[in-house]
Amino acid sequence: MSKEEVVAMIGEGPCVVKTLTRNHLYCEPPAEQPLPRHHALREAPDAFPEFTVQMGNLHFSLGHVQYDGESPAAFPLAAQVGLGVGTSLLALGVIIIVLMYRRKSKQALRDYKKVQIQLENLESSVRDRCKKEFTDLMTEMTDLTSDLLGSGIPFLDYKLYAERVFFPGHQESPLHRDLGVPESRRPTVEQGLGQLSNLLNSKLFLTKFIHTLESQRTFSARDRAYVASLLTVALHGKLEYFTDILRTLLSDLVAQYVAKNPKLMLRRTETVVEKLLTNWMSICLYTFVRDAVGEPLYMLFRGIKHQVDKGPVDSVTGKAKYTLNDNRLLREDVEYRPLTLNALLAVGPGAGEAQGVPVKVLDCDTISQAKEKMLDQLYKGVPVTQRPDPRTLDVEWRSGVAGHLILSDEDVTSEVQGLWRRLNTLQHYKVPDGATVALVPCLTKHVLRENQDYVSGERTPMLEDVDEGGIRPWHLVKPSEEPEPPRPRRGSLRGGERERAKAIPEIYLTRLLSMKGTLQKFVDDLFQVILSTSRPVPLAIKYFFDLLDEQAQQHGISDQDTVHIWKTNSLPLRFWINIIKNPQFVFDVQTSDNMDAVLLVIAQTFMDACTLADHKLGRDSPINKLLYARDIPRYKRMVERYYADIRQTVPASDQEMNSILAELSRNYSGDLGARVALHELYKYINKYYDQIITALEEDGTAQKMQLGYRLQQIAAAVENKVTDL
Repeated sequence: MSKEEVVAMIGEGPCVVKTLTRNHLYCEPPAEQPLPRHHALREAPDAFPEFTVQMGNLHFSLGHVQYDGESPAAFPLAAQVGLGVGTSLLALGVIIIVLMYRRKSKQALRDYKKVQIQLENLESSVRDRCKKEFTDLMTEMTDLTSDLLGSGIPFLDYKLYAERVFFPGHQESPLHRDLGVPESRRPTVEQGLGQLSNLLNSKLFLTKFIHTLESQRTFSARDRAYVASLLTVALHGKLEYFTDILRTLLSDLVAQYVAKNPKLMLRRTETVVEKLLTNWMSICLYTFVRDAVGEPLYMLFRGIKHQVDKGPVDSVTGKAKYTLNDNRLLREDVEYRPLTLNALLAVGPGAGEAQGVPVKVLDCDTISQAKEKMLDQLYKGVPVTQRPDPRTLDVEWRSGVAGHLILSDEDVTSEVQGLWRRLNTLQHYKVPDGATVALVPCLTKHVLRENQDYVSGERTPMLEDVDEGGIRPWHLVKPSEEPEPPRPRRGSLRGGERERAKAIPEIYLTRLLSMKGTLQKFVDDLFQVILSTSRPVPLAIKYFFDLLDEQAQQHGISDQDTVHIWKTNSLPLRFWINIIKNPQFVFDVQTSDNMDAVLLVIAQTFMDACTLADHKLGRDSPINKLLYARDIPRYKRMVERYYADIRQTVPASDQEMNSILAELSRNYSGDLGARVALHELYKYINKYYDQIITALEEDGTAQKMQLGYRLQQIAAAVENKVTDL
């Protein structure tokens, strides 16, 4: 039979037959449990439907079927109560959590708004401080401008300028000395040096001489810079020839770097030609510096000095309250009070005048620092080299007719705590506001103690007792130690603010922003003058930039980034950075470690503006770069426009350049010590004599010109050296 002929039932519900075989019957029961077929059974609570199968006339009862869960047991009361209590507790917990979350959210929102208000107040206070200090600075600069009308900017004359640029790091030019030869031999030596001067006029000899020296392992980077400056002095009267040598050596240098990495050329002073280029730029741009760049650079210098002196400066560590360099930032809240002293001069011109000069100082200044500020006011408008040496003067506090007291950085009244001695300050002596002080010739006993052994602003003062007794000086904050608890006097922070500041010293970084905002106008003015093409660009810059373009074209360098780097390394890096970092190269002024640190940040900013790389700034970036992060893109556009404008101007011809160089040779041909420079050059000839002679003998042209023979004659004259003539 087929499955259609089989009828399967579960109670009153059909069980649909799906499969029928000889041994098996499969059917699908109803989804819900059907009622039993017999009415009597329906009333019974535990009655189950019967499973029956009809196959034709055959009826089979296969038992009763019970569906799972169809007869649920009664839910226990205890379980119902437990479920209700649990649900209530869960709801209560959720409500409590929601309330706590809302409370925390409101607290966090209040804290956020509080921090936001604090940041706005901080920003506002920094902005207000910048405005106030900028106003004060502009007032000071207005007074300075009126003073400059009478005295003028203290420019160095060309001779001093050249010596400081050619020989940096020397107190004076190393050429300011005698030849150091016996009088009996002086005529012969001078004759030999004259012959050497003539020999240097041979381009072949000079290039062979330089390349031979540079190939020697013992010829150090310092030697290269020194020899380059000696050659500059020796050839200063023939700048056209000097420029020709520079072009030749530069061409050799380009060929050398093109084979390696052209972008690295002129980055450092590793060759003689790189220092020659620095000196050449310095010679050609001296007039431009005096006429155009000098004024904004001097105003920036004076602005920095005024701002640094307004706040405490630690005389031992060199750290200051007002700076741009976070490494030189005084991160403690030092208590101080401004004082105005009536300063008199008891030595030199104007001595004995009853009318004093008002001098602004701080009561936390050491006596040496106060002395420097007094000298600045008493000798306002007088170049530093024409002022008396501070080491020869003492500060005398005068009170009444007979009350005279000599003040010094260290004396028997100095505070000594263990191995630490605190330098005396005006506050230590309790000098009041409006007190009369005088600069008097110092006594011998004070010269050694106060002035000669200790130089204000040095990081490691040279005190005898430091070496002998182990006593270490300190001024505002002991090095590597926590600052002393502040005394209850007026300071720059109050109560809780001071505690927070001690815990988070970075809060003082707002001082960097304040200093930056105050000096911004002076920095912008300086950069604008340097990078402006509104006035004629110095011909030397145009000439040299064209030379670099020409060299790039000759060597098939089409990458403009490479040429941009060459120009940056030759002018901003090699000259302007040097001038910005060292204003004493241009002016008769004295700098300090604090001012050097500020100028270093400004010079680095200028260098960043000239580079092509985009500095990605983050929280770990140097603070000095973050300070000018918003300004650098603007400066970069100025640099790019400057380079583009120079490229579009009319090319400078060799004739024009030679005319300018000849004029420079005539105007600045004063005695820079050419004879001593030749004698110093000869010392290198003597040191590498055999190698130089060998190089000359191996060159056929040099042999025809008898360059080796001429050098042997010079050696015989200068050193009385017996040679095979």
